[in-house]
Amino acid sequence: MANDEAAARWADRATGWVDNQAVFDAIFAPVTRAILDAAGLAEGQRVLDVGCGTGTLLEAADSAGAAAVGVDISPAMVAAASARVPAAAVLLGDAQDMPIAAAAPGPPFDRVVSRFGVMFFADPVAAFANLRAAAAPGASLVFACWRRHDENPMFTLGSDVLAARLDPPPPPPEAGEPGPTAFADRDRLARVLSDAGWASPDITALDVTLDHGYDGSDGVENRVAIVQSVTTGRTAYETLRPAMTPTAWDALLDDVRTEVRRHLVDGAVRIPAALWLVTTRNPG
Repeated sequence: MANDEAAARWADRATGWVDNQAVFDAIFAPVTRAILDAAGLAEGQRVLDVGCGTGTLLEAADSAGAAAVGVDISPAMVAAASARVPAAAVLLGDAQDMPIAAAAPGPPFDRVVSRFGVMFFADPVAAFANLRAAAAPGASLVFACWRRHDENPMFTLGSDVLAARLDPPPPPPEAGEPGPTAFADRDRLARVLSDAGWASPDITALDVTLDHGYDGSDGVENRVAIVQSVTTGRTAYETLRPAMTPTAWDALLDDVRTEVRRHLVDGAVRIPAALWLVTTRNPG
């Protein structure tokens, strides 16, 4: 089962992530730190970053002296990651079924890492088995993924203003469907990893604050940039904007700003995030 839907979605909607990679990196910094602390990247290792996006973890692996390889389904993401980390090999393709070892010749991977890049597989058991096939015996897999939608205002704050204007409004995600909260169910995630052959998965709750005011601002404009970059914002731009005057579209974005300002914490946009930090091992 191929990830055709995911490929089409990310081909169309990666632009916002690329344009705002510095904002995303700053906001997700505590998640990145947690992954890197758990993974222990070091010189001489070979590291695979799954769903590498614009190259945050690739850059960290390269800085640690590891040989970094990334894979992403989005051409725009691959181009951005390649420009950011020229020493890394960045593969365009579907990590669910691409022959990773053949596409990136070399020793098996000592570490497989991902920040929000493993939740979109149509067949997650096949995908994680494919990743394990490219990993060395004893290699570790470390990734972060979201918990439940209703635990994460990151998905709704400001975006809900745009969603309310869509007809029909986007439906809530179904449990277990490919998407950001595909692995919200801890027991299902553990089964997927075990069925794919990974050993003794450790799935730990990771609760962090996503500080949109990292630059000393109140974070409102950073939040608006994020809202316009993610799925609801891109859908609103593509479906609503053509029928609106520039003034009307700007007014709608002002409504987003107003809603975001209603939720400032100590003068800035600070959003609690509920995640899983996952570590597991390839038994060989």
